[in-house]
Amino acid sequence: MNKILVINTGSSSLKFSLFDEESLDLLSSGIVERIGEDEPSFTHKVNGKKIQNKVKASNHQEAFQVVIDDLLNKEHGLLSSINEIMGVGHRVVHGADTFSGTVMINQSVIEKMEECIPLAPLHNPPNLMGIGAARKLLPEVPHVGVFDTAFHQTLEPKAYLYGLPYELYEKHRIRRYGFHGTSHKYVSRKLSQILDKPLSQLKIVTCHLGNGSSIAAIDGGKSVDTTMGMTPLEGVMMGTRSGDMDPAIPMFLMDKENMSAQDVDRLLNKKSGVLGLSGVSNDFRDLWEASDKGHRRARLALEAYSYRIKKYVGAYAAAMGGITDIIFTAGIGERDPGVREMVCTGLEFMGVEFDRKTNENKRDQGLISNGNSRVRVWIIPTNEELMIAQETRELIAETVNA
Repeated sequence: MNKILVINTGSSSLKFSLFDEESLDLLSSGIVERIGEDEPSFTHKVNGKKIQNKVKASNHQEAFQVVIDDLLNKEHGLLSSINEIMGVGHRVVHGADTFSGTVMINQSVIEKMEECIPLAPLHNPPNLMGIGAARKLLPEVPHVGVFDTAFHQTLEPKAYLYGLPYELYEKHRIRRYGFHGTSHKYVSRKLSQILDKPLSQLKIVTCHLGNGSSIAAIDGGKSVDTTMGMTPLEGVMMGTRSGDMDPAIPMFLMDKENMSAQDVDRLLNKKSGVLGLSGVSNDFRDLWEASDKGHRRARLALEAYSYRIKKYVGAYAAAMGGITDIIFTAGIGERDPGVREMVCTGLEFMGVEFDRKTNENKRDQGLISNGNSRVRVWIIPTNEELMIAQETRELIAETVNA
């Protein structure tokens, strides 16, 4: 029985998911953490059990070897032979405008990925380390790159260009790229399946809300606009990221607070958002708890976060000339009824008739607007790993049949 392995690498972590190639059922998943640090650990789920062990993983290649050895383990492993792996799908954060779709990874593709590093210096290098480790240990297996930015390559210039001198776009490729594309693509496709309607008939606003949050306008199955920009810092307020703001603020801070460019970058990415505004936490559970106890800034952070999402929902309805569906997904979108209610309250003029009781009690996929709502509102859990596995399978099949 053939399997597809999905890999997502960070600077000190390596996540994996193993799927059945035919059914795309999830068979096992896990993560190697603290790679290159003291006491690396491996946590994995197999046969309904969660197991955690200390491992040797001084680099990503050793971490990947841990994963392979576990999958081949005679007691609980799910592979009888490494030859059962028919493909490896790799999540890559930034593909710039070089990659508009899923690609088969070879040396030429790797070199082009390396050219994208200046646009994602924190994410692409570890992605490439994971690819290098996997290709070295599985040299005969097809490796596929799936890019967070690829889904948004359908944006038109009027949507992706900034109001800067055009030569800066030509020289440095400064433009909106967008992220979370795999998630936005997955939930929009899932909605099409639920409704049994082609995507061509749908105008969807997808709200991927987590510690990193982004909104996308999907018209006829194509992304026409999205909130994140050249980097994941732009857009709605997030857990620790500022989101949209006056671009003169960094210069002001450098002047008045004697901050360096690195200081400002750290402030806007790590110390801002709902964490900075509330002074409490970037965990929304903590914010609601504090808000319920009367913490004014925690409540303000929740309101500001939701207000910015609501503004984008309205803007994207205008951009598409209408809207049929709103989707909430990712950690906050799927599990925070309070945020969903604050976003949807006030959208009645658009035809949203929100069912507060259903929203409050909903814990899984489904409709949270009432039957009279002209705009349907949904919770649809995202599954980026499944989307990567599906795209890996499709590309390998296309390549074999070409």
